[in-house]
Amino acid sequence: MSYPIYKKIILSLTFLLTLSFSIYAQVGFGSSQKINTDWKFTLSDEAAAKTPLFNDSKWQAVTLPHDWSIQGKLDSTLASCTGYLPGGIGWYRKTLKIPEKELGKKVYLYFEGVYNRSEVYINGQLLGSRPNGYISFMYDATPYIKYGQDNVISVRVDHSRYADSRWYSGSGIYRNVWLVYSNPIHIAQWGVFAYPQIENGKSTLKVETELENTTNKDEKLKIVHELFAPDGKSVASKSFEINVNKGRKDKLAISLDVVNAQLWSLGSPKLYKLKTIVSHNGKSIDSTITVTGFRNFTFNPNTGFALNGRNMKMKGVCLHHDAGVLGAAVPKEVWKKRLIALKEIGVNAIRTSHNPQSPDLYALCDQLGMLVLNEAFDEWEFPKRKWIEGWNVGTPKLDGTFDFFEEWGTTDLADMVRRDRNHISIFAWSIGNEVDYPNDPYSHSILDGNGDFTQKAFGGYKKDAPDANRLSNIAARLVKVVKQYDISRSVTAGLAGVAMSNETEYPGLLDIAGYNYTESRYISDHEKYPKRIIYGSENRHDLKAWKTVLDNDHVFGQFLWTGIDYLGESGKWPSRGFYSGLLDFSGAIKPRGYFRQSLWSEKPMAYLGTYSIDVGAKNIPEDVLSQTEGNNNGQEKFSEDAWSEWNYKKGEKIRVVCYTNTAKAQLMLNGKKIGEAKPYEISNGIIHWDIPFEVGNLEVLGMDKNGKEIARYAIKTPQQAYSIKVVEYDHEIKKNGGVSQIRLQILDKNGIAVENASNEILCQVEGAELLGLEAGNNTDMGDYTDNKQNAYKGKLTAYIRSNGKSENIKVDFSSKGLKSEHININVQ
Repeated sequence: MSYPIYKKIILSLTFLLTLSFSIYAQVGFGSSQKINTDWKFTLSDEAAAKTPLFNDSKWQAVTLPHDWSIQGKLDSTLASCTGYLPGGIGWYRKTLKIPEKELGKKVYLYFEGVYNRSEVYINGQLLGSRPNGYISFMYDATPYIKYGQDNVISVRVDHSRYADSRWYSGSGIYRNVWLVYSNPIHIAQWGVFAYPQIENGKSTLKVETELENTTNKDEKLKIVHELFAPDGKSVASKSFEINVNKGRKDKLAISLDVVNAQLWSLGSPKLYKLKTIVSHNGKSIDSTITVTGFRNFTFNPNTGFALNGRNMKMKGVCLHHDAGVLGAAVPKEVWKKRLIALKEIGVNAIRTSHNPQSPDLYALCDQLGMLVLNEAFDEWEFPKRKWIEGWNVGTPKLDGTFDFFEEWGTTDLADMVRRDRNHISIFAWSIGNEVDYPNDPYSHSILDGNGDFTQKAFGGYKKDAPDANRLSNIAARLVKVVKQYDISRSVTAGLAGVAMSNETEYPGLLDIAGYNYTESRYISDHEKYPKRIIYGSENRHDLKAWKTVLDNDHVFGQFLWTGIDYLGESGKWPSRGFYSGLLDFSGAIKPRGYFRQSLWSEKPMAYLGTYSIDVGAKNIPEDVLSQTEGNNNGQEKFSEDAWSEWNYKKGEKIRVVCYTNTAKAQLMLNGKKIGEAKPYEISNGIIHWDIPFEVGNLEVLGMDKNGKEIARYAIKTPQQAYSIKVVEYDHEIKKNGGVSQIRLQILDKNGIAVENASNEILCQVEGAELLGLEAGNNTDMGDYTDNKQNAYKGKLTAYIRSNGKSENIKVDFSSKGLKSEHININVQ
């Protein structure tokens, strides 16, 4: 079917106006609106809170997303696995008026994520329970709605088993909540699935549409699909009719052919938009917009991965879902800056470890050009060890989410796939992470043999432990679920005990096999299992692990642990979290991020870091994982964690390290060359000089093979800290919940950064809400709930959220003995 030109113009304008309104609600039907404001919260178990007349006037007023754990007090008696922060049981309530004019429509409540074991009530009636804290879910509230009156939503969240994760999970309604109105006949939840198929230069968009008829009458419906190119022009359309029986769902598949389709790629992430309109008796009753695109993934056991026919290596990182002081309630603006920083480093893929993440994250990866490995579970039918006294220290506990896996596992996985399958950035579904960890809990007789493990086998074969062959039956069931809802992508998992799993059918059930920390098996397993597609699903940061990927065509990439520092899985107190990230808790690039940039970025770069040889590298903070990154075969190790500081005692012997991807580098001190230019160090990727400290300007020139300067990096000796300077912030934010990230730097009177400054900074905000102050210091276990925080490495980040009332936000930063700073933020 083709529209007259004037109708196409109107439809295009309507599409542009409704885009942000429709797609981010995720449900894929009806009319959606966020209901994040005017909630009440209490951290206590009030059994009567589900009743409409309950008095919640003394409860705390909160705006969603909300994470109550991050607002708790860090306590050494709490569990290290969740970052020494508390859990508990909490209740949320909101009064919502449903207009009389909506009578006759369906009313749904959609939750993007509640951690965990939630129960949702409307007007005292239980709508449902969902134990998984990472899965999005929706309830039909229509039978209990009072049209034209107030309706009370009550949500109970039970995170009393707070040490149920190996990392920080957060607690509460930590993602968006939506109210959805719809016609009784509408597109089913997540009911439009569009995926590209490119064969022999022909581009086709396969579209599956599922419709739901909640009435007691069979109906004939008309569906129109129209596809819009990145420039907004209509490029394909098709209409069809379908009979939907009463009380049922029915599905229909079509294809849209597109001539000269613009391909989605990492460098040019072109996105199309599919408009779907459902009509009944000539009247539109539902519509939705699906963001999609055209790209082609191929995997080959010998040549690895290709995107749109071009072989490439995945330069990936694993990411948890928190953001330092913000906990699990991370605004989209924060995720966007973090992903841009990772891409600047050279990262082109992320793995959602080890659970589905916020819908915002996937939408951003679509827009920015980042590949995504979407992961479902960290444990299946049995619990894993949860460390309480520090990472791999002491006696672990065995709380977890395993207890609802048998009942909910396949449903949770299906909902993850159905919710996220339209994201063009996702290349594979992972059904599990390290569920095959030797003796945690599965075991096999090979553990008594000469199995090649890089992770502890915890004492050899344990006859009383669950048999590793159980993994195969579960994996087969989960693979079947994924394929039921998406045949366009591969199924994978992160294997921890590869040698043990190789004795089962588990790896053979996967389309692509992820190897966690087992680079030593890349070649031998390729020879033994020539049809197996192999990649590093979780890897340390050492250069040797990356070279193994580079040197073997059949290994298509690696995913570093981790891309960003995250809360939980902490070392012994004091430790807020895991410190191996390329970015810190605030999203700022760390030294090891610049080292990775020297390996992964295609743009010329150079970075300088220093540390004292006299004192040794002990003054460089190392995460617990880096200590296992090999001993360099007895050779001297040069740190990947050297900060850009040039402030030592006169004459003190300093090691200067340069991370660069240029052919050679020339060190300069106060304008004078330090020796001759040094060539790139292929053995460890780090050029170094050992020189006595001298006050002044230290810089490095990165040069090509002909000696032409193509990159430069400089650090200067600062004087005493003098002022606070805002170096970056969002000048304008949205009125309803927009967030500005404000980065501060402490400077001397000459404007030079004082990298070792740790002054306490006070933040005062007028016309908005201070979400938190983050310095990125892993060992600072102070109060994160107030408006004061010590800088770390001379830096601090503030997060400010609009309150929907003021059009101008005033923010003041001050510190005793320092010149203060003031900024204004406009609210759109």
